[in-house]
Amino acid sequence: MSAARDFAVYIHWPFCKSKCPYCDFNSHVRERIDEVRWRDALLRELDHAATMLPGRRVASIFFGGGTPSLMAPATVAALLDRVAQHWACDESTEVTLEANPTSVEAARFADLRQAGVNRVSLGVQALDDASLRFLGRGHDVAQAREAVGLAARHFDRFSFDLIYARPGQTVAAWQAELREALAMAGDHLSVYQLTIEPGTAFATAYARGDFVLPDEDVQGALYETTQEALAAAGLPAYEISNHARPGGECRHNLVYWRYDDYLGIGPGAHGRLTIDGVKRAIKNRRAPETWLQAIEATGSGEEESTILSAVERRDELLMMSLRLAAGVSRARFADETGMAFESAFDPVRLEPLIGGGFLVLDDRGLRATEAGRQRLNAVLAALLA
Repeated sequence: MSAARDFAVYIHWPFCKSKCPYCDFNSHVRERIDEVRWRDALLRELDHAATMLPGRRVASIFFGGGTPSLMAPATVAALLDRVAQHWACDESTEVTLEANPTSVEAARFADLRQAGVNRVSLGVQALDDASLRFLGRGHDVAQAREAVGLAARHFDRFSFDLIYARPGQTVAAWQAELREALAMAGDHLSVYQLTIEPGTAFATAYARGDFVLPDEDVQGALYETTQEALAAAGLPAYEISNHARPGGECRHNLVYWRYDDYLGIGPGAHGRLTIDGVKRAIKNRRAPETWLQAIEATGSGEEESTILSAVERRDELLMMSLRLAAGVSRARFADETGMAFESAFDPVRLEPLIGGGFLVLDDRGLRATEAGRQRLNAVLAALLA
């Protein structure tokens, strides 16, 4: 992707039918939603963004949330049409929409495909009904299977998410679940370890002792089982939690991990945009109603726009790109930061991480080993602190 021309668009729909207990995303439950008002606000923010980004090409569009599959397909179509009015798009532009595998949402797949969506990402999360109840999901395993089948029928590309390291989960049970998932999978799977995020319902319940997570040894074994099973099935990890057949990677998420330009539309959305040769970090107002009022008053929901220094770009590039198995190339690093690897780091910090088997620095660039990706937060803290 050319930072001067291509960029990605993220559109945030902040509403859900219910809030999952593990979720710390900017998602909200509202009794009533004026969808026409929300559609018009999202369109206005796209119009405002177009004044800053003339003459560029959109490589991917991602509808996230919240639960964007609760949007009317006509709203999705209107937003895609407006993107195409402002910027160059073509049949290669990836258009992904997140969906829950309930029967109501799956019934919209044909209309969403007609609206212009060409890839869906399903929040399956588990293939065990007791686990789905624990995770607060609004579907059962039968609905998940049906939704994945419908996704395969209507979309050339689809993915679904699973969460592991759930209370009481054994390696054997997880191996069986992965076998079932692989039997349904297309070219992509996202597999996340359950973590307790501050401010969530699970954080309160966990602190109360309502449940216990598997210990570190079991978590490690579950992670290793995941890597081995998916690699053997032809879906190796290209990022810490994401697995794909060659060519099946999520192109939109690769924009984030490669630290290319992206525009955030909607409440709480973030962006990284190169404008007039300067990279900016942009953040929208988070509360849905506050964002909506700002849009209707000014056409923009922006809360902050900050010019990033070379060191800040270095740090953000590494925090994202070291998640990828491929890491970051020497050319990309120099293009983004103006630095060479050898001058960008204190050798006292870098060399022990290479010697310890957590990072590799060679002619290709810098990348984390599998052991390094498994401990990436600690690796980054040691490298960048």
